Amino acid sequence: MTDSTESRSPRAKAAGKRQRLTAATARILHEQGVERTTIADIARAADVPSGNVYYYFKTKDELIEAALAEHTRHLEALTGELDQLPDPRERLKGLVAAWVAQRDTAARYGCPTGTLAVELDKRTEGGLDLAAGRVIRGLLSWVERQYGLLGAADPAGLAVALVGAYQGMSLLANALRDPEIMTREGARLVREIDGLS
Repeated sequence: MTDSTESRSPRAKAAGKRQRLTAATARILHEQGVERTTIADIARAADVPSGNVYYYFKTKDELIEAALAEHTRHLEALTGELDQLPDPRERLKGLVAAWVAQRDTAARYGCPTGTLAVELDKRTEGGLDLAAGRVIRGLLSWVERQYGLLGAADPAGLAVALVGAYQGMSLLANALRDPEIMTREGARLVREIDGLS
């Protein structure tokens, strides 16, 4: 028996198609925004016939929820990898390095979760803005935990400052189309983390 597409079970094929749609939604929403993105755009990006999208997701809001879940998975994968580092200071610096590594994407489109959160906040229904906030709260909690392990005096405040700095540098890099803002600000954040006693 082989692992070819033909030999996979219908359930595995459906899960693969759903995952492609989820990943495509996260990417296309980041690149185009919620209002400019159509179901057809997502289907095309996922290489799925447009009509099939509704088999997996009944509404555009369900697709947005799936994209937010994708952002959560990416965050959990990143922090899980960083948690393998023995020192919380190195974990925080690793987080900053991951942000800086995405500088070209940030300069083009901004922060994936931050821009989505801002856009969803403009909508009057659905509560998806709160779902986006939960993704950001997950990041804040992880960062606060690292500062706490370092014995820092206001780990919650430092977490807000660090994540806020990331959102700010992403916004400025995007608005000015200058990825080097991320590089310079990332270096400054690393110096601040190194300077913690």
